Amino acid sequence: METLVVIVIGIVVITIVTAIGQRVNIAAPLVLVAVGLLTALTPFIPNLRPVDPEIILIGVLPPLLYSSAINLPAIEFRRDFRPIAGLSVFLVIISSVVLGLFFSWAIPGLPLAVGVALGAILSPTDAVATSIVKRVGLSPRVVTMLEGESLLNDATALVLLRTATIAIAGSFSMGLAIGTFLWGVLVAIVIGGVIGWLTLRLRAWIGNAAANTALSFAIPFIAYLPTEALGGSGLVSAVVAGVVIGQGAARWLTPEQRISDALNWRTIELILEGGVFLLMGLELTDVVTKNLTEHDGLWHGTWLALAALAALAIIVLVRAVYVTLLLWGQGRRARRYARFDLDRIGTRLDALESGEPVTWERDGARTRTSRRRTRALPRDPEARARRIGDIRRRVTRLAADLDYYRSSPLGWKHGTVIVWAGMRGVVTLAAAQTLPIDTTHRPLLVYIAFAVAVVSLLLQGFTLPPLVRALRIRRAPEANEGSDDEALQDELREAGAAVLRNDRLARRDGTPFSPDMLQRVGARLAEPPDPDMTGELRERLELRLVMIEAMRRRLVEVTSTGRYSSALLRRTLAELDADQLSLELKIAGNTDD
Repeated sequence: METLVVIVIGIVVITIVTAIGQRVNIAAPLVLVAVGLLTALTPFIPNLRPVDPEIILIGVLPPLLYSSAINLPAIEFRRDFRPIAGLSVFLVIISSVVLGLFFSWAIPGLPLAVGVALGAILSPTDAVATSIVKRVGLSPRVVTMLEGESLLNDATALVLLRTATIAIAGSFSMGLAIGTFLWGVLVAIVIGGVIGWLTLRLRAWIGNAAANTALSFAIPFIAYLPTEALGGSGLVSAVVAGVVIGQGAARWLTPEQRISDALNWRTIELILEGGVFLLMGLELTDVVTKNLTEHDGLWHGTWLALAALAALAIIVLVRAVYVTLLLWGQGRRARRYARFDLDRIGTRLDALESGEPVTWERDGARTRTSRRRTRALPRDPEARARRIGDIRRRVTRLAADLDYYRSSPLGWKHGTVIVWAGMRGVVTLAAAQTLPIDTTHRPLLVYIAFAVAVVSLLLQGFTLPPLVRALRIRRAPEANEGSDDEALQDELREAGAAVLRNDRLARRDGTPFSPDMLQRVGARLAEPPDPDMTGELRERLELRLVMIEAMRRRLVEVTSTGRYSSALLRRTLAELDADQLSLELKIAGNTDD
């Protein structure tokens, strides 16, 4: 009964704090940490028993990461995958080693392997920064990089922690560590992809929206458990499954299923994330009390606080150096892309398609090639056309990527935000408590992890919005959003109008539309239907449903070109879903009457 009361109170607190945070423009997780701290310091409230870290690692993190993955902007994620992978893997490893060296020097008698384990615990960032950056209106490219980093670096840190734990037991080898890491990622990608693909097909077969949502709640764990059993990273598997399902939802799920998924997962994410941050504040006082009791009181607590602050400073410094090098590399890559002449490539493709000789330029020299280059294409006309079409699609996607890089360059201001947005959070707290009981100085290490996470969240979280405002960063990537929206709507309208020219056009039940009806709709598509024409009204509504399906198919097709942002595509899909549900309700009401 007491546990139930605590859960109910926690949900109420999370709800109220979220509402207040939206009104005062502060991220709710930051307020929940503060509320938890103040509650724990209140004398008449009993101390909360520490939550088993396995509950967070297995019961909370997989659905949280899955929920973020299904909403991941996949197009932008693909474009910046290399810097995201660098932040998620290499930066975590570098930070862990540097922190390990620091802790082994600063804490007498602490083995290097234990220091690296603590470094791995402190290295992963939290997704709270993403919500804060979105709130202050920063570049979507920066948001995508931070979101992608927080999704992937958890697995890197946990695999590194597992390797360091093995080293603590005295059975460490570099080859084994690298093999373990690669195996963990490979197994996770394969299982996560297979689970995502299979569950999409299963959900399309089930059909019922409520049953589909219930099944979606189990998907993160379906991906997590077998992956962990095979020695892989269950968190990466849950992320991969989420990405696959998020990208396939437009093609395989119904509008009702997508809307139900979005609302229900948003609710679960709110409760789980809020609950973890509330627990963070509640448990910190218990961790501090244990350390002060077991050691020399105030002096020991002061030294621990200084060690935690020093560790946080090292984390920020290492991140700043890495991000500086990252931006330098991105600048070189952008200058290399600037030399691409896509118009000339298109001209050459036209010549190749017609079999004419092609003039190529390389290092200022002009060389004439004809048959040797042309013979590389299939001789069969249809196969040749498919090959040229595939090349054109790649060039179109490359052109969209170049426009994206040119419209949203990363400068030192963006780098400053990326550095300061690297806050620690949920994974740090849960991983710290998974250290073996017999680990040297375990209470001290857990305290440092808690202190770094809380100070990082409160200090960086509350100062990030003022920092962004002080830097005065423009929202360049959204400058052409209006024209992109208009262009996408034109494509969808064209797809809808093309349906009217189909001689075999039929309703969803297979019966044909009236030719007179099609002619009138084609001439006066924008005019509202006559409410007195009940039969024709239903037919018009059915026709609009068919057109919406054609628009949705076209939307899925243009997704692969990369010409439009993920946010615009997702919003347009939601609009089509809402229109379809509204029409289906009107048809059902008309039938009942």
